[in-house]
Amino acid sequence: MHFDYHIISAIALGVALSACCGFRIFIPMLVGSIAAYNHWFSFSADMQWLGSLPAIICFATAALIEIAAYYFPFLDNILDAIAAPLAIAAGTLLAFAILPTGDSETLLRWVTALIAGGATAGSIHVGTGLLRLFSTKATLGTGNPVLATGENAVAITASVLSFVVPVIIATILLVVVVWIGYKGIRRISSGRSRTL
Repeated sequence: MHFDYHIISAIALGVALSACCGFRIFIPMLVGSIAAYNHWFSFSADMQWLGSLPAIICFATAALIEIAAYYFPFLDNILDAIAAPLAIAAGTLLAFAILPTGDSETLLRWVTALIAGGATAGSIHVGTGLLRLFSTKATLGTGNPVLATGENAVAITASVLSFVVPVIIATILLVVVVWIGYKGIRRISSGRSRTL
């Protein structure tokens, strides 16, 4: 059986960059736009606008605002609630633009992108949001800027490394998603057992 490394690499890039939207929505989109603008890779034909200069300017502005907003305790918790559907949408959009789906139907492409990109971004966003809630409760919000700095660093580093070692970054982020899912299921099942 023959495996095409370029296809595997493109799938891993789509999953990794989409998953990074769970940490910060606009940083992975900005990194992807810059990479496409400089012809380091290309988005699918119908999503070429993501690699344009106006898109870079929009994503850069949004990324700066998003980064700054997360340094305000309690506002960051509100942002987590608002950003949850946006992280899923951004992850889906990036996966749709990157995943090598060939000439498949548009609906199939969107469904694949939602599963591969939106689900991973949403899972990571839920995990970081719960971690921030715990930090807010434990430190009255004083530990949240430290958490925000870590999330910014992971979003930037993982987004950039997605273009260098996409398979490794995708694997690491998928392990994080599985771990978040496992912890969530355990917490839900332990809560049910207490109520019975």
